[in-house]
Amino acid sequence: MLKFRASSLGEIMTNGKGDGLSAGAKTHIEKLAKEFVYGYDRTFSSKYTDKGLQVEDQSIDLLNSVLFTSYTKNTERKENDWITGECDIFTGGQIIDIKSSWSLETFPCLSEHGADSGYEWQLRAYMMLWDVDKASIAYCLVDTPDDLIGYENRAYHKVSHINPELRVTFVDYQRDKDLEEKIKVKVEQAREYYAQVIEKIANQHTR
Repeated sequence: MLKFRASSLGEIMTNGKGDGLSAGAKTHIEKLAKEFVYGYDRTFSSKYTDKGLQVEDQSIDLLNSVLFTSYTKNTERKENDWITGECDIFTGGQIIDIKSSWSLETFPCLSEHGADSGYEWQLRAYMMLWDVDKASIAYCLVDTPDDLIGYENRAYHKVSHINPELRVTFVDYQRDKDLEEKIKVKVEQAREYYAQVIEKIANQHTR
Protein backbone atom coordinates (compact mmCIF):
# COMPACT_ATOMS: atom_id res chain seq x y z
CA MET A 1 0.00 0.00 0.00
CA LEU A 2 1.32 3.43 -0.95
CA LYS A 3 2.77 5.40 1.98
CA PHE A 4 4.17 8.88 1.65
CA ARG A 5 7.58 9.92 2.89
CA ALA A 6 7.48 12.77 5.37
CA SER A 7 9.89 14.72 3.17
CA SER A 8 7.49 14.63 0.20
CA LEU A 9 4.19 14.89 2.06
CA GLY A 10 3.83 18.56 1.21
CA GLU A 11 3.49 17.62 -2.45
CA ILE A 12 -0.04 16.28 -1.87
CA MET A 13 -1.30 18.53 0.93
CA THR A 14 -2.44 21.47 -1.19
CA ASN A 15 -6.15 21.60 -1.93
CA GLY A 16 -7.75 21.33 -5.32
CA LYS A 17 -11.42 21.86 -6.11
CA GLY A 18 -13.71 20.84 -3.25
CA ASP A 19 -10.76 19.90 -1.01
CA GLY A 20 -9.68 17.27 -3.52
CA LEU A 21 -6.19 16.80 -4.91
CA SER A 22 -4.55 19.81 -6.53
CA ALA A 23 -3.05 19.72 -10.02
CA GLY A 24 0.42 19.70 -8.48
CA ALA A 25 -0.48 16.80 -6.22
CA LYS A 26 -1.78 14.81 -9.16
CA THR A 27 1.41 15.46 -11.11
CA HIS A 28 3.47 14.17 -8.18
CA ILE A 29 1.31 11.06 -7.87
CA GLU A 30 1.54 10.40 -11.62
CA LYS A 31 5.33 10.39 -11.28
CA LEU A 32 5.11 7.90 -8.40
CA ALA A 33 2.83 5.68 -10.46
CA LYS A 34 5.28 5.77 -13.36
CA GLU A 35 8.13 4.79 -11.04
CA PHE A 36 6.10 1.82 -9.81
CA VAL A 37 5.09 0.59 -13.27
CA TYR A 38 8.55 0.96 -14.78
CA GLY A 39 10.46 -0.15 -11.69
CA TYR A 40 12.77 2.74 -10.97
CA ASP A 41 13.32 5.40 -8.32
CA ARG A 42 13.86 9.03 -9.14
CA THR A 43 16.90 10.54 -7.49
CA PHE A 44 17.35 14.28 -7.16
CA SER A 45 20.72 15.87 -6.63
CA SER A 46 21.98 19.43 -6.66
CA LYS A 47 24.76 21.44 -5.07
CA TYR A 48 22.30 22.36 -2.32
CA THR A 49 21.40 18.77 -1.45
CA ASP A 50 25.04 17.74 -1.82
CA LYS A 51 26.06 20.31 0.77
CA GLY A 52 23.29 19.16 3.11
CA LEU A 53 24.58 15.61 2.98
CA GLN A 54 28.24 16.54 3.31
CA VAL A 55 27.91 18.92 6.25
CA GLU A 56 25.16 17.23 8.25
CA ASP A 57 27.54 16.27 11.08
CA GLN A 58 28.97 19.80 11.21
CA SER A 59 25.48 21.26 11.41
CA ILE A 60 24.56 18.95 14.29
CA ASP A 61 27.80 19.95 16.02
CA LEU A 62 26.89 23.62 15.55
CA LEU A 63 23.43 23.01 16.99
CA ASN A 64 24.91 21.24 20.00
CA SER A 65 27.35 24.08 20.61
CA VAL A 66 24.47 26.57 20.67
CA LEU A 67 22.11 24.50 22.82
CA PHE A 68 24.82 22.95 25.05
CA THR A 69 23.53 19.50 24.13
CA SER A 70 24.98 16.29 22.76
CA TYR A 71 22.34 15.29 20.23
CA THR A 72 23.22 12.66 17.65
CA LYS A 73 21.73 11.75 14.29
CA ASN A 74 18.63 9.59 14.51
CA THR A 75 18.79 6.43 12.39
CA GLU A 76 15.36 4.99 13.15
CA ARG A 77 12.69 5.04 10.46
CA LYS A 78 9.08 4.90 11.58
CA GLU A 79 5.85 4.39 9.71
CA ASN A 80 2.13 4.15 10.28
CA ASP A 81 -0.75 3.35 7.94
CA TRP A 82 -0.25 6.53 5.90
CA ILE A 83 3.29 7.89 6.13
CA THR A 84 6.91 6.95 6.72
CA GLY A 85 9.85 9.03 7.86
CA GLU A 86 13.27 9.30 9.47
CA CYS A 87 13.75 12.50 11.44
CA ASP A 88 17.19 14.01 12.01
CA ILE A 89 17.09 14.34 15.81
CA PHE A 90 14.71 12.93 18.41
CA THR A 91 15.38 14.43 21.82
CA GLY A 92 12.99 12.16 23.67
CA GLY A 93 10.22 14.74 23.68
CA GLN A 94 10.80 16.80 20.57
CA ILE A 95 11.80 16.50 16.91
CA ILE A 96 14.54 18.69 15.45
CA ASP A 97 15.13 18.61 11.72
CA ILE A 98 18.37 20.04 10.36
CA LYS A 99 18.40 22.21 7.24
CA SER A 100 21.91 23.25 6.22
CA SER A 101 21.69 26.54 4.35
CA TRP A 102 23.56 26.87 1.09
CA SER A 103 25.18 30.23 1.85
CA LEU A 104 25.01 33.36 3.97
CA GLU A 105 22.68 34.82 1.35
CA THR A 106 20.14 31.99 1.60
CA PHE A 107 20.32 31.58 5.38
CA PRO A 108 17.10 32.78 7.08
CA CYS A 109 18.20 35.09 9.88
CA LEU A 110 14.60 35.47 11.08
CA SER A 111 12.33 32.53 11.88
CA GLU A 112 9.53 33.94 9.71
CA HIS A 113 11.92 33.84 6.77
CA GLY A 114 12.36 30.10 7.34
CA ALA A 115 8.66 29.25 7.29
CA ASP A 116 8.04 26.73 4.51
CA SER A 117 4.83 24.74 3.97
CA GLY A 118 6.67 21.68 2.68
CA TYR A 119 8.98 21.59 5.69
CA GLU A 120 6.00 22.18 8.01
CA TRP A 121 4.18 19.12 6.68
CA GLN A 122 7.38 17.12 7.02
CA LEU A 123 7.62 18.03 10.70
CA ARG A 124 3.93 17.37 11.26
CA ALA A 125 4.50 13.90 9.86
CA TYR A 126 7.37 13.37 12.28
CA MET A 127 5.29 14.54 15.25
CA MET A 128 2.61 12.08 14.18
CA LEU A 129 5.09 9.22 13.83
CA TRP A 130 7.02 9.87 17.06
CA ASP A 131 3.92 10.92 19.02
CA VAL A 132 5.38 14.21 20.29
CA ASP A 133 3.87 17.67 20.65
CA LYS A 134 6.80 19.82 19.52
CA ALA A 135 9.02 19.96 16.45
CA SER A 136 11.50 22.49 15.15
CA ILE A 137 13.41 23.19 11.99
CA ALA A 138 16.98 24.22 12.78
CA TYR A 139 18.48 26.15 9.89
CA CYS A 140 22.24 25.84 10.30
CA LEU A 141 24.91 27.87 8.55
CA VAL A 142 28.28 26.14 8.25
CA ASP A 143 31.15 26.35 5.79
CA THR A 144 30.44 25.06 2.30
CA PRO A 145 32.92 22.42 1.06
CA ASP A 146 35.40 23.95 -1.39
CA ASP A 147 34.45 21.63 -4.25
CA LEU A 148 30.86 22.90 -4.19
CA ILE A 149 31.46 26.66 -4.11
CA GLY A 150 32.50 26.96 -7.73
CA TYR A 151 32.71 30.57 -8.89
CA GLU A 152 30.52 32.02 -6.15
CA ASN A 153 31.84 34.55 -3.66
CA ARG A 154 33.66 32.56 -0.99
CA ALA A 155 32.76 35.16 1.64
CA TYR A 156 29.17 33.91 1.44
CA HIS A 157 30.31 30.34 2.12
CA LYS A 158 33.13 30.57 4.66
CA VAL A 159 31.14 31.49 7.74
CA SER A 160 32.74 29.77 10.72
CA HIS A 161 34.07 33.10 12.02
CA ILE A 162 30.50 34.27 12.69
CA ASN A 163 29.09 33.87 16.20
CA PRO A 164 27.54 30.36 16.41
CA GLU A 165 24.31 31.72 17.93
CA LEU A 166 23.82 33.82 14.81
CA ARG A 167 24.20 30.74 12.60
CA VAL A 168 21.21 28.74 13.88
CA THR A 169 17.62 29.85 13.26
CA PHE A 170 14.70 27.89 14.69
CA VAL A 171 11.18 27.57 13.30
CA ASP A 172 8.92 25.94 15.88
CA TYR A 173 5.70 23.98 15.42
CA GLN A 174 3.09 22.59 17.78
CA ARG A 175 1.25 19.37 17.08
CA ASP A 176 -2.24 19.72 15.58
CA LYS A 177 -4.41 16.59 15.54
CA ASP A 178 -6.86 18.20 13.06
CA LEU A 179 -4.05 18.60 10.54
CA GLU A 180 -3.05 14.97 11.10
CA GLU A 181 -6.58 13.97 10.14
CA LYS A 182 -6.13 16.02 6.98
CA ILE A 183 -2.96 14.04 6.24
CA LYS A 184 -4.93 10.81 6.46
CA VAL A 185 -7.62 12.12 4.11
CA LYS A 186 -5.09 13.36 1.55
CA VAL A 187 -3.16 10.10 1.57
CA GLU A 188 -6.37 8.15 0.97
CA GLN A 189 -7.24 10.46 -1.94
CA ALA A 190 -3.73 10.07 -3.29
CA ARG A 191 -3.91 6.28 -3.11
CA GLU A 192 -7.15 6.27 -5.06
CA TYR A 193 -5.69 8.47 -7.78
CA TYR A 194 -2.45 6.45 -7.79
CA ALA A 195 -4.42 3.26 -8.52
CA GLN A 196 -6.32 5.04 -11.28
CA VAL A 197 -3.11 6.21 -12.94
CA ILE A 198 -1.54 2.74 -12.81
CA GLU A 199 -4.65 1.29 -14.41
CA LYS A 200 -4.64 4.00 -17.06
CA ILE A 201 -1.00 3.34 -17.93
CA ALA A 202 -1.78 -0.38 -18.32
CA ASN A 203 -4.83 0.30 -20.48
CA GLN A 204 -3.02 2.73 -22.76
CA HIS A 205 -0.22 0.25 -23.40
CA THR A 206 -2.43 -2.69 -24.26
CA ARG A 207 -3.44 -3.33 -27.89
